[in-house]
Amino acid sequence: MRTDFRLGIDAGGTFTDFVLADRAGRVRLYKALSTPQDPTQAIRNGLALISEDLGIPAEEVVSNCDLCINGTTVGLNALITHSGAKTGLICTAGHEDSIEIRLGHKEDGYRYDPEYPPARMLVPRYLRRGVRERVLSDGRVREPLNEADVRAACELFRAEGVESVAISFVWSVLHPDHERRAGEIVREMLPGVVLTLGSELYPQVREYTRTSTAVVNAYLAPIMKRYVEAVDGYFRGLGARQPVRYFQSNGGLAIGQAMTDRSVYAINSGPASAPAAGQYVCEPFGYRNVITLDMGGTSFDITLTRDGSTNVNKNIDFLRYRIGVPMIQVETLGAGGGSIGWIDEMGLMQVGPQSAGSDPGPACYGQGGMLPTVSDANLVLGYLNPDGLVGGRLPLDAARAREAIRAHLADPLGMSVERAAYGMFTIVNANMVNGIRRVTVERGYDPRDFVLVGAGGATAAHVTALASAMGIDTIVLPKLASGLCAFGQIISDVKYNYMATAPLRLDNDAAYARIDELFSQIEAQGIRHLQADGFRRRDITIRRSLDMRYVGQVHECTVEVGTFRVDARSVGRIRDAFHRRHRELYTYAEPASTVEVVNIESTLYGRLDKPSRMQLGKGVPLRKALKGYRDAVFSADGTRTRTPIYDGTPLGADAVIRGPAVIEEVTTTIVIEPGWTARLDASGSYLITRDRKGAR
Repeated sequence: MRTDFRLGIDAGGTFTDFVLADRAGRVRLYKALSTPQDPTQAIRNGLALISEDLGIPAEEVVSNCDLCINGTTVGLNALITHSGAKTGLICTAGHEDSIEIRLGHKEDGYRYDPEYPPARMLVPRYLRRGVRERVLSDGRVREPLNEADVRAACELFRAEGVESVAISFVWSVLHPDHERRAGEIVREMLPGVVLTLGSELYPQVREYTRTSTAVVNAYLAPIMKRYVEAVDGYFRGLGARQPVRYFQSNGGLAIGQAMTDRSVYAINSGPASAPAAGQYVCEPFGYRNVITLDMGGTSFDITLTRDGSTNVNKNIDFLRYRIGVPMIQVETLGAGGGSIGWIDEMGLMQVGPQSAGSDPGPACYGQGGMLPTVSDANLVLGYLNPDGLVGGRLPLDAARAREAIRAHLADPLGMSVERAAYGMFTIVNANMVNGIRRVTVERGYDPRDFVLVGAGGATAAHVTALASAMGIDTIVLPKLASGLCAFGQIISDVKYNYMATAPLRLDNDAAYARIDELFSQIEAQGIRHLQADGFRRRDITIRRSLDMRYVGQVHECTVEVGTFRVDARSVGRIRDAFHRRHRELYTYAEPASTVEVVNIESTLYGRLDKPSRMQLGKGVPLRKALKGYRDAVFSADGTRTRTPIYDGTPLGADAVIRGPAVIEEVTTTIVIEPGWTARLDASGSYLITRDRKGAR
């Protein structure tokens, strides 16, 4: 049956975004306040908005969607607030404290700080049970699994009400039988618990990383299971013809069962879709070096794409927990429209990371918030429409915003409300600029070689100021900016990562044959998985990578290789790719040294049809889009400038607006500072460039 729509839902800390695309290329954006206490309520509220706008029941909308896609912060929030499931760990005896010892490592920035507190353990010490078993580094069994120890652990877990169990044994990646048998015992004795096997979730060398990843997965799995069941059931009740897809932190889609089994992939579910959307909106302009900025109500997320390839992290510390699985590299700050302004013990103004969120929200929301936020500052500065946001659905109270800034910042610091508001604007921008520097300058990239893409509802008010601070001359800001992550979901593919460990030196035929065999095995598994999900073989593509190093090195680097057969004739291509990558990362290579493989990985994509690209026609003359003027502040002295305000809805292709100006789209407000010019492209994005005289 023909379907008319594709729906993307991105749940943020303040708003939940809904993007609905149809076959003609029209894309509609809706926003509802997030409901952290019941995330499905925000979905109901958003579908009610869609139903009202289209004039058809929510059941008809959902039943006419080829895909309904959900990006969620449920897993992330559970990890941040330590509200995951009660979890038990079964590990090799003597390794009960590996997740606490953490390889003797402190996070960067705190390595020499003796007062920096230890990370909170997701599994308390009394629920970490060692069992007698031992596998050697060549895969041989030194000590068989003691099943009585496993049963004793299960008895304890039952008595303590454990909801989820992680199992991770030393060298289980080379001999997983012990973990599998222990898992059978857990399922027999504790049939209601969720089970995670480290050798299945993260079958790669490095015991601490594997154990920590398994623990995080187990900690989140029951939370994600309940969420997925609630969302899947809700959409089935509305007549959904396809299972809901969930966005993963690796940048691809997955069905609900996969998200339950591999909940660790849900941690950065929302912002991970931003790079795909950023590349998509930049394609009409030919830009391939892209920094995507997503400022919502609570956080500010930064992703970097160079030459069309987005950085992916593995084996990183995320919220102080080591996670091995691939994740889109996202730099996240506590900087959003709800970030609170405050005065520190030195008498200096600070902004964030505390946030008013959606409840009670900024003071100007009139929902009981009393503290000054970035949104309050932007309203006082004249950037936001005092009549309200989201097309007037969210009225704003300018008097409450002024009073909050006056009482908590302006009067204590002896300055005007306008100067205090601009101080908040400047400080939050400085925080965001520091974050952009971390993903560019500190990693060897010149930010001036990139364009900025604005995403999130609050970014557009700050983006020209951020670009000026970074020396960047070009901004691409889509009309869909405030829902760009939700849009990124509907243009993404299903994606699964399959891994294996292969500690082999690239110097003999047996090694080549083993690597080729492992690739074939994990790819066959992935192909079966995708075909069961309805994909034809011709719609499945594969990308391979190897973790390699020179013999004697401690750390390895990931190298992408082709899908050719690995044998004595082709192995030279792998070595050459490693030498090139090593030189890129460390400025040198050792072609005469022996190379060894540590881990292998295949990424399988189930390719989906993409919605048609938006095409704008000619709009009304600029004078007819002019709504009026507001006095806005663009300098630290608080001086107000008479600024034209344009309605972005009737604007069409090639409309040109010079700063200072404000463009009000339904779900975002674009501030064009003096020295910048915006031109609306037919693709639905504003190309904002720095005027020649203002360029570096």
